[in-house]
Amino acid sequence: MSVWNYVVTAHKPTNVTHSCVGNFTGPQELNLIIAKCTRIEIHLLAPHGLQPMLDVPIYGRIATLELFRPHGEAQDFLFVATERYKFCVLQWDAESSELITRAMGDVSDRIGRPTDNGQIGIIDPDCRLIGLHLYDGLFKVIPFDNKGQLKEAFNIRLEELQVLDVKFLYGCSRPTIAVLYQDNKDARHVKTYEVALKDKDFVEGPWSQNNLDNGAGLLIPVPMPLGGVIIIGEETIVYCSGTSFKAIPIRPSITRAYGRVDADGSRYLLSDNTGLLHLLVITHERERVTGLRIEQLGETSVASTISYLDNAVVFVGSSYGDSQLIKLNLQPDAKGSYVEVLERYVNLGPIVDFCVVDLERQGQGQVVTCSGAYKDGSLRIVRNGIGINEQTRILAMNMEDELEETEIEGFNSQTQTLLCQNVVYDQLVQVTAISVGLVSSTTRELLDQWNAPAGFSVNVAAANASQVLLATGGGHLVYLEIGNAKLVEVKHIQLEYEISCLDINPIGENPNYSSLAAVGMWTDISVRVFSLPSLELMTKENLGGEIIPRSVLLCNLEGVSYLLCALGDGHLFNFLLNTKTGELSDRKKVSLGTQPISLRTFSSKDATHVFAASDRPTVIYSSNKKLLYSNVNLKEVSHMCPFNSAAFPDSLAIAKEGELSIGTIDDIQKLHIRTIPLGEHARRICHQEQSRTFAICSLKNNQNSTEETETHFVRLLDDQSFDFISTYALDTYEYGCSIISCSFSDDNNVYYCVGTAYVLPEENEPTKGRILVFLVEDGKLQLIAEKETKGAVYSLNAFNGKLLAAINQKIQLYKWVHREDASRELQSECGHHGHILALYVQTRGDFIVVGDLMKSISLLIYKHEEGAIEERARDYSANWMTALEILDDDIYLGAENNFNLFTVRRNSDAATDEERGRLEVVGEYHLGEFVNRFRHGSLVMRLPDSEAGRIPTVIFGTVNGVIGVVASLPHDQYLFLERLQSNLVKVIKGVGGLSHEQWRSFNNEKKTADARNFLDGDLIESFLDLSRSRMEEVSKAMGVPVEELCRRVEEMTRLH
Repeated sequence: MSVWNYVVTAHKPTNVTHSCVGNFTGPQELNLIIAKCTRIEIHLLAPHGLQPMLDVPIYGRIATLELFRPHGEAQDFLFVATERYKFCVLQWDAESSELITRAMGDVSDRIGRPTDNGQIGIIDPDCRLIGLHLYDGLFKVIPFDNKGQLKEAFNIRLEELQVLDVKFLYGCSRPTIAVLYQDNKDARHVKTYEVALKDKDFVEGPWSQNNLDNGAGLLIPVPMPLGGVIIIGEETIVYCSGTSFKAIPIRPSITRAYGRVDADGSRYLLSDNTGLLHLLVITHERERVTGLRIEQLGETSVASTISYLDNAVVFVGSSYGDSQLIKLNLQPDAKGSYVEVLERYVNLGPIVDFCVVDLERQGQGQVVTCSGAYKDGSLRIVRNGIGINEQTRILAMNMEDELEETEIEGFNSQTQTLLCQNVVYDQLVQVTAISVGLVSSTTRELLDQWNAPAGFSVNVAAANASQVLLATGGGHLVYLEIGNAKLVEVKHIQLEYEISCLDINPIGENPNYSSLAAVGMWTDISVRVFSLPSLELMTKENLGGEIIPRSVLLCNLEGVSYLLCALGDGHLFNFLLNTKTGELSDRKKVSLGTQPISLRTFSSKDATHVFAASDRPTVIYSSNKKLLYSNVNLKEVSHMCPFNSAAFPDSLAIAKEGELSIGTIDDIQKLHIRTIPLGEHARRICHQEQSRTFAICSLKNNQNSTEETETHFVRLLDDQSFDFISTYALDTYEYGCSIISCSFSDDNNVYYCVGTAYVLPEENEPTKGRILVFLVEDGKLQLIAEKETKGAVYSLNAFNGKLLAAINQKIQLYKWVHREDASRELQSECGHHGHILALYVQTRGDFIVVGDLMKSISLLIYKHEEGAIEERARDYSANWMTALEILDDDIYLGAENNFNLFTVRRNSDAATDEERGRLEVVGEYHLGEFVNRFRHGSLVMRLPDSEAGRIPTVIFGTVNGVIGVVASLPHDQYLFLERLQSNLVKVIKGVGGLSHEQWRSFNNEKKTADARNFLDGDLIESFLDLSRSRMEEVSKAMGVPVEELCRRVEEMTRLH
């Protein structure tokens, strides 16, 4: 049954909604703080760029994010308000590098109509109060006392009902707001009010300004000494204060975001809806404003926020494209632009549509999304795991002509080599079972040799550039140092058991010398740390179990020292290592595969990572001082070593069964995203296996001097190169609404079917559309048939060899018939009325599940004998649907426009007709994301041996660029994870004191209900990031060992 679902994020939100700059983590540190709807990121401005310090989830959708500095404080505090009317004040705790909550509360009112233009939250520049405009006709005030603490909030009536913007003015003896509003004749004005805190009321403000530009939409308060406010319109920009009024005309545009450049507020960056960046300058003589000047700087992504950092470096946050870090240059480049992009931050949002394909034919799904909007539209190919881009396969053991071998005379080629490596003084070292040889790499002759004592042979060896550590039978450990043309045996000890693995990878100051040795043992299954050169035992850690350690590694990732120890059954232990005392702490165990693992460090882009070679090769890397594991997209790998030469810089040599290849590695992260910029907005996408193509419906905005026009296309792309190979232009006003690849009864061809709508300016709902049937011939779209419809074709489905369309409020079934001239056409067979707008349709067998604009989900059935469609059951709740998917025969998953998910079940075996006719709501959950599409599929390779391989998954894409997974769990696993979740809620507290339970409760205008039959995978998987002591706290409460909990949670992380 698919009643019990687990919801988890595979790709976090990337749509930047807010940003601000200030001294948050320290009085001397400049921080950029970014909000991505449900997450907050804190960055430090460092000489080489932005350095991430923290990335935390917020239990709410962020509506306001502002820095402020109460009186007497040395650094800034952060004010956050959420869309569900919670707020908190956060402060940085430098010792623990965590956020602490200074204040929190709820600012909702029992009555009141939420504002149409979204919430507005502002802070008085002199920190006397926080102002919030949340409901029409009300302005909420949270005053500060003189110690900077928040006092009780109160409301003040606001006459203006259609408020467009509110800002606090600078330099006023009493807190003063400027309100930009629209009256009932659609004219726009600005009014100012003083806030009288004692009387809890407004007093008429110092000035007002009537009849502004009809497009006036943004207020920018100007700091002292100039004061006043700038009003940005669509055709004019006005500076206004009690004493002065200046206006300039601008090219018609909608300003989306602004950023102040100078502290005195004489220069501002403005970004419009086409991504053009302008500089607005207030010209002034001392404190008197003399005029305004605007100049175009260049093009960026379409900005949602602009934060000026320092030294002409600016962060441009975007909701429609990638965010950017840009530098403003004094001199323009060849194209006349002053903007230089220093860095891009990938943003998948808004994901309007996507499809799941297996392009590499590896059994691993990739998601291809329609991302971005307007000129920043793109396709993104998202896949899980790290790719190795093979440069060459060299030692294919059966090819004679591939490689020129070279003899090294000083090497012993009669016996098997255990280890061979480059060492100091331009020498090579070779370890065999009987000896260690030191060879010159220039003359290739043997310089010195150490021989194993008679009767003993070397079993295991480790070396670095100046040291060699050997283990012989009988538990002997021998330590040698490498000099210029000499090998010196420094120390030899005997241990009580046989030695299974060794490591002396240097992790201290000296890159060529290690002061520690790690040793794995047979019999007592332990790992030990010895000091070098004395070989004194510093620490011994018993691993438990029967499986011996096969590989140990000392490594330093992001400045943290670890000891990793891999067992013969694919498990890996990691410990924090104290390099002075050798002490091991914070033991964690993960399962990477089922075969023995061999560990090696390598570096990529100046960072050190670990490659774990086994049947499931993995890269272990550190992010925010936390170990993460990412699978590598290769089948079994037996060994890896870094390879760096002029021909192959920063590469890896990888040995598999019978072959050796050299390749470079992708960026180290869990998901890999390739961008195909389109320069237009793709709205629908579909893949066709047979023709190896994608088809998209897209629209291009054409800017000419007088007006903006849109053209819509159906475009065909090659599924390997992603080049446009064919285009079909739609009619004027015709939009592409739906697209599928399908075949019809008694016709072997596979077609693309496209549903369209004529969107005419004077119509509320389209009254006309078309269904177009294309065949791909020689890489070209050929129109085979078209059918006019009486409305928009919102959805198309292949249905029993026919075509099922949702047209406005009707479901219509078409069959594919021969005409007299042997051509084909679509002919209407039957239909079903009874929807408001049937937007989303999914089918399974003869069942048709419909997601309606506002009437939730209904179930229809097609009857073959009668050739008719009739309704079987419906959900009587009023949900405004945004996406729909069938989980199994009886359970359907929906997403609605208040950011909730829900599941309904049909009661096919109920006793009465009434019950059978009702779809029962069985699961509810607040996702906090607007879902545009669900699709069956998986981002990971499904390994038949793992539990995760048998769990069905649905992928979803959202406006904020989230890719998530809904997994349907067996009941016993669901109950176990539900217990874990309820224990985690007690241990992991929400940032700002926000409640997890409230956040995940299903919430719309009509009701709020606790989440049920859905689990929060993000919370459950954060168990793996807890410290050992907090893991033990959860383990004790549940009566389940930590190792078992880790194993069960890791199994879930394999779903994405």
